[in-house]
Amino acid sequence: MSDPQTALVISAHSADFVWRCGGAIALHQSKGVEVTVVCLSYGERGESAKLWKQKGMTLDKVKTERRKEAEAAASALDVHDIQFFDVGDYPLDLGRETQDRMVDVIRAVQPKWMMSHSKWDPYNTDHMYTTDFALTCRMMAQAWGHNPGQKVLGAPQLYLFEPHQTEQMEWKPNVFLDISEVWDKKRAAIECMQGQEHLWDYYTNVAENRGNHFRRNSGGMAGGRKATHAEGFQMVFPQTVDELV
Repeated sequence: MSDPQTALVISAHSADFVWRCGGAIALHQSKGVEVTVVCLSYGERGESAKLWKQKGMTLDKVKTERRKEAEAAASALDVHDIQFFDVGDYPLDLGRETQDRMVDVIRAVQPKWMMSHSKWDPYNTDHMYTTDFALTCRMMAQAWGHNPGQKVLGAPQLYLFEPHQTEQMEWKPNVFLDISEVWDKKRAAIECMQGQEHLWDYYTNVAENRGNHFRRNSGGMAGGRKATHAEGFQMVFPQTVDELV
């Protein structure tokens, strides 16, 4: 039997993968692609305000709740494997030890494609540092001289998923993915994130708007393919093709 196809999502905080690429995860899992999600932190300091407002809350309690939410969301999306690095947030600790740990994961997974955040995010620098980290680790994973004996990485595309305020983050999508058939799974995953309920409807609206963009770009007024929900991505590297479509 041939080895299964794989993919890797590098998420700064434990909820980011849900809002921004939950549809892509669920869709590819349904097609037999094994998607691994790495959450660098739980977002315990900067993205858990609702939990911190509860009386008697502690850092460990916040981490525990955030992990439960992320694991429930991962289950709803049929994630193949979810890993938590727990390197803190605001700011993330992305030093050499974390880099080496991430490279080991990348080489073990051998992803067909990877995903992470926008290159620029002045509202949450954890996000943009995660993408810089992902690019650095991708480069290291390709280096024959890094931990010789491990299987080196090929050249997977890195897709940058949609940030919260696209115009402020200099993010411009050049790929729209139809997630209509798995939207129910993504919405179920979204509702697992109890600590950020204020984002549920926002990211539902984003998916609906991107569905409109998918329809327009797949055929426009002449009859684009019907898509109720979609996700947008920005590719970092050029595509290599045999013909243009």
